[in-house]
Amino acid sequence: MDRSLNLADYQSLAELRHQIRYLLHFSEQNARRVGLEPRQHQLMLALKGLPPGRRPRVAEIAERLQIQHHSAVELVNRLSDAGLVRRHRGISDRREVLLSLTPKGEKVLQELSLQHRAELRNAGPALVRALRQFTQGAANGSKGRAPASA
Repeated sequence: MDRSLNLADYQSLAELRHQIRYLLHFSEQNARRVGLEPRQHQLMLALKGLPPGRRPRVAEIAERLQIQHHSAVELVNRLSDAGLVRRHRGISDRREVLLSLTPKGEKVLQELSLQHRAELRNAGPALVRALRQFTQGAANGSKGRAPASA
């Protein structure tokens, strides 16, 4: 494995991080505009967009968001208090607590998701270019390119 980097490698990684941060900032600002913290919006999206076969439980959502279980519980509590998420018992196992969006939560998430789709249609090509540039540079290694100190 080639462990050397050159200036172009750093520039492409910086551009990729910039594009990701741009989209995250957009997402954070839009969540706050509708009265949500960014992680609350992320939880709602993770819940709605669970892959087939995944159970809508706090543990699953915590894993999807890469947060601690107790942090996910606190987010669910706040979303529940706001009337956006509800807890209900599992049908086959009454001890199981499942999560779902309320109609109000569905409406808020749809509004945010429509805004995100529109923004991704505008900013997405720059993100794809940055990702492609970085991954192609990484796949090609640093052979034949000027060293970072040049």
